Amino acid sequence: MSRTYRTSQGDTWDLIALRVYHDRGGEKLMDVLLEANTDYQNYVILPANIVLNVPDVDVPIVTALPPWKR
Repeated sequence: MSRTYRTSQGDTWDLIALRVYHDRGGEKLMDVLLEANTDYQNYVILPANIVLNVPDVDVPIVTALPPWKR
């Protein structure tokens, strides 16, 4: 289930990604936001009160140990 995020004046894509995905990779997931909000992808600095879709992301869980810990 996806969420929404209402922008504040001066928000940027990487800052929003850091806020909404802080526990899942942060600003590295900026492309997920851009793909979900194609109407606004031409903005670098977003104006206030735009409602963006924030899709859920699956973060893979690594269970294998690296070679030096085996």
